[in-house]
Amino acid sequence: MGPDEYPVAVRSTLVDQVYERLIELLLDGTLQSGDAISIDGTARHLGVSPTPVREALARLESTGNVIRVAMRGYRVPEMPGAKEMADIMDARLLIEPRMAELSCARIDADLLNSLQDAIDEQERAPHTSDAAAIRMYHRADERFHRLIAEHADNSALLRAYDALGGHGQRFRLFIGVGVQDSACAIAEHRELLAALRRGYGPEVYRIMHAHISGVKERALAEHAQAERIEQRRRAPSRVRASLTGAAD
Repeated sequence: MGPDEYPVAVRSTLVDQVYERLIELLLDGTLQSGDAISIDGTARHLGVSPTPVREALARLESTGNVIRVAMRGYRVPEMPGAKEMADIMDARLLIEPRMAELSCARIDADLLNSLQDAIDEQERAPHTSDAAAIRMYHRADERFHRLIAEHADNSALLRAYDALGGHGQRFRLFIGVGVQDSACAIAEHRELLAALRRGYGPEVYRIMHAHISGVKERALAEHAQAERIEQRRRAPSRVRASLTGAAD
């Protein structure tokens, strides 16, 4: 059996593993904004065939974490600006409250228990600025939201949801601030879980909408903070250029 001829279930698991490893390489800065990604080189580095790398990159492309350039393969995009982040959050505001409402109509004990486990995992995650901590926290956060999204049982909405993920993790690593809103986010998740237990769809819709609105507000505030830090960092360079005549 050749390396590209694994059974579907095995290959699917391998693609998942390659996908997770690529996410880690993006988070820890091994792959940086603007870098080209070689399929063959990545396959050699990870000890796999090119096929799961190609499939994992296609999945990453759907989330915006890599982009495909015609005739040149894949590369890492620049960090999203404030406008792009706001656009992503506005799209989430349209999608996720409805998915939460649909999930509420199909609520069961397994979902409620899994959501509780995701919240507990968020609380256990260290809230520091290193890549491993950010990845651990966001894995739990993503699991909470994805459980709700999958339980809505709407494949079209799920595809739209999948296309919006990933930016928050790399953005927080890029600006070096870690997870600043964990207390707010966890409290909002607990409120949403309590509403799902009560089983009233319109209430669940309202709480999810308020949660995503809060995430948007906090993310844009972090982005503005990062821009101020960057401006202060660059200021001495401009002064030095003026003093040395480099700006003339």
